[in-house]
Amino acid sequence: MRKTQRSGTTKPRRAVSGARPASIAFLFLFCSSLLFTSSFFFAGCKEKVEPGIALVKRHAVSDVAVQEVIPSQVDEFYETAATVKAKTTSMIASRVMGTVTSMKVREGDRVNRGQILLSIDDRDTAEKVAAAEAGYGEALKALDAAKQNKSLADVTYQRYKNLVDEKVITQQELDQVETQKKVADIEYERVQEMVKRAQAGLSEAKIFYGFTKVTSPVSGVVTEKKIETGSMAVPGGPLMTVEDISSLRLEAFVDEGLAGKLRTGMSVDVVITSIGKNLKGRISEIVPAVDPMSRTFLIKVEVPGEGLRSGLYATLRIPLGKKEALVIPETAIVEKGQLTGVYAVDEKGIISYRLIRTGKRYDHGVEILSGINPKDRIITEGADKAVDGGILSQGTEKPKSLLGKQR
Repeated sequence: MRKTQRSGTTKPRRAVSGARPASIAFLFLFCSSLLFTSSFFFAGCKEKVEPGIALVKRHAVSDVAVQEVIPSQVDEFYETAATVKAKTTSMIASRVMGTVTSMKVREGDRVNRGQILLSIDDRDTAEKVAAAEAGYGEALKALDAAKQNKSLADVTYQRYKNLVDEKVITQQELDQVETQKKVADIEYERVQEMVKRAQAGLSEAKIFYGFTKVTSPVSGVVTEKKIETGSMAVPGGPLMTVEDISSLRLEAFVDEGLAGKLRTGMSVDVVITSIGKNLKGRISEIVPAVDPMSRTFLIKVEVPGEGLRSGLYATLRIPLGKKEALVIPETAIVEKGQLTGVYAVDEKGIISYRLIRTGKRYDHGVEILSGINPKDRIITEGADKAVDGGILSQGTEKPKSLLGKQR
């Protein structure tokens, strides 16, 4: 047979002689790394964990006091915010229009009743006083003239009456003189009223002149100043505030649910944290109207004013009766950042940190709302030495005291 050769060109084969050494080197490195890793794996498998229970090494805690938490009877009270305010607060305003020419006091100054606080330009009122004085003087002179005329008319009438009795003059002449006498009397009375009117006008001008010297209506302290020298004072415009700090009181808004439970004269506790004072107050006034927006009503409480300042924040505690609660000492509470908790101790002496939610504060401790239960044991002294997960050292626990017996 004849072999037929296909026509066309045959593609030349690529040369691969240069790529073979690189592939061999890569394969060698891969096998070496696999062998190295396997040696470590089989070596690690030789170390096996023995079966059993692993012992936890706990930190020993000593010199702490542990107490058992027992519910106790405490006073139940309603707590609300209050503000210290002066019984008498005078808002001083201008009665006349004018420029403030001088300021006599500053904020914080103590003033007496009647003391001048500031002065207003008095030139126009001074002229009105001068005019009123001149009018009053003129009225007094007119009164003197009317008085003289009345005296003359009385004397003339008496003389003419005697002449009529002697039949010297006619009755008509006497009637004429009598009429003149009556006119003199009326004129005298009219001038008397004119003098009163002139005197009232002078008094009014002096009063308006006095309004240019603004005085304090009470003895107290200047707590606010709303105008400066050179400013224009207008009638009714506030100038400053003076508070009588000799008698202070608290004002607080309480829930409408207490409307039937409060009465005037009731004793309440007052705590002012900013100055570190605990006071006893007495409800002096109860406003019966309830605010429909906040559902609260206003009460006013009298307190001793020594050392207090108007505007201080206070906490008002209104007693409502007795209740059972868990109360622990403040020394037992440990704060870690924003967390609040206590160190609890179980029956094996192991210490754990428990988160708690605190309630109201009492003289002997803090109410605990959640986080611990009755008969739990907690560390009340030396809590700074305790650690979470630690264990009490044998014989180091201080004697216990039942919290429930505290009042």
